Amino acid sequence: MEEFHKIRRLPPYVFEQVNRLKATARAGGADIIDLGMGNPDLPTPQSIVDKLIEVVKDPRTHRYSTSRGIPGLRRAQAAYYERRFGVKLNPETQIVATMGSKEGFANMAQAITAPGDVVLCPNPTYPIHQFGFIMSGGVIRSMDVAPDEAFFRALDRAVRHSIPKPLALILNYPSNPTSMVATLDFYKEVVAFAKKHDVLILSDLAYAEIYFDDVPPPSVLEVPGAIDVCVEFTSMSKTFSMPGWRMGFAVGNERLISALARVKSYLDYGAFTPIQVAATAALNGDGSEIDEVRGIYHKRRDVLVDAFGKAGWQVPPPPATMFAWAPIPEDFRDLGSLEFSKLLVEKADVAVAPGIGFGEHGDTHVRIALVENEHRIRQAARNIKRFLASARSNGSANVVQLSARR
Repeated sequence: MEEFHKIRRLPPYVFEQVNRLKATARAGGADIIDLGMGNPDLPTPQSIVDKLIEVVKDPRTHRYSTSRGIPGLRRAQAAYYERRFGVKLNPETQIVATMGSKEGFANMAQAITAPGDVVLCPNPTYPIHQFGFIMSGGVIRSMDVAPDEAFFRALDRAVRHSIPKPLALILNYPSNPTSMVATLDFYKEVVAFAKKHDVLILSDLAYAEIYFDDVPPPSVLEVPGAIDVCVEFTSMSKTFSMPGWRMGFAVGNERLISALARVKSYLDYGAFTPIQVAATAALNGDGSEIDEVRGIYHKRRDVLVDAFGKAGWQVPPPPATMFAWAPIPEDFRDLGSLEFSKLLVEKADVAVAPGIGFGEHGDTHVRIALVENEHRIRQAARNIKRFLASARSNGSANVVQLSARR
C-alpha cells in the first residue's frame, strides 16, 4: 500500500534502530546505561508538584483551558523575560503558551509555511526544526551551526541563491545537539541581516538556563528591534525538570504570535489548567530550583568528560545544554554514527544518540545525554574502556566485521 504524501517526505527514524537494540538487550537481561534520549531523570521540584496537587483538587480546573495559556501564566513568562533578559513583552499579544517547544515549532510551521517556502535550518539540529517545515510543505536549506563568520557567508549565499527567497531562519543556541552558544554580538548581526533581507527568525532557546560558563546565554530578543522579525521558543522541560508536563512558550513578534495562536485555537484547548498554574508558580519562584538543576548537570558533565577521557574517548566539555557532542573515536569513524551507536549498545551496554539523526552533517559525532547519575556515568565509562581496549587489540578489521554482521 502506498504511503501518504507527508509520510513519504519523512526519512526513517534512525533513533528507533538504537531503541530496538536497547529493548532487545534489556529483554535479554542486559543493564543498558541509557545516555541516548534527552529525557531528564531529575524529579520535578516538590514545590511545583505540591502546587499541582493543590489546584487539581478544585473540580473547576478540570474543564477545558485556553490554547493561548491562562493569563497568569503568560504574565509570569513576561516577568521571567524581563528579569532574565531585560526584554519587555505584552502577555496579551506577544506570548502564547505551548505544549512544549516542540509543539510550538511544529504549529508555527503550520501557521506560516506555504508549499515550496524555503527555510534556512542549522545542520545538525534538533529534528523538529527541519521536519516541522517539511511536513508543512516547506523546503529546507542547510546552514552551518557554528555562530561565526562561516555562518554569515553561508547565510549570504543562501539568500542570494534560494528561489524563492527564504521565508525564515532557524536559530538554536545553546544548540541541541552541538551545545554551541551564541553571543549577543552574533545575534545583532543576524537581526540586521534578517531585517535587510526580510527574513523571519525563529529562535529555539530551550536550554537558556542549562549553562556552565559565567555568562548566561542571551536571547535574540535582547537585540533592539529584533521583535520586528523574531519569535523565540522556550521550554520548562529541562529548566524545571518538567519534561512530561509539556509546558513551553512562544514569545515575540505579534503577527507571528497571532498566527500561531490562531492555528492552535483549531487544534487544542491548551495544557491542563493545574499544570499551567503549577508552571506559573515555578516561573514566579526565586530561581533556586534552576540553580540546583544547573549544578547537577555541571557535575555530571565534568564526570563524563573526565571518565570518558580516561577510558580512551576524548569528549569536548560542552559549555551548555544537557548533552555532550562527542566525535566518534578515529578508528571507528568509518562506521558512521548509527553503526557505532549500535556497537556501543551491543558491546558496551551503553546507548547514545547517533549524530546522523540530527542531520547528515552530524554523522561524525554522537550525542551523549547527561541523564544518568554520576555513578552510572562512571560505569558507562568503564564499559566503554573495556570495549575500546578489546576492539583495538583485535584491530580495526575486527570492528568492520562486527558492523558487517548486522
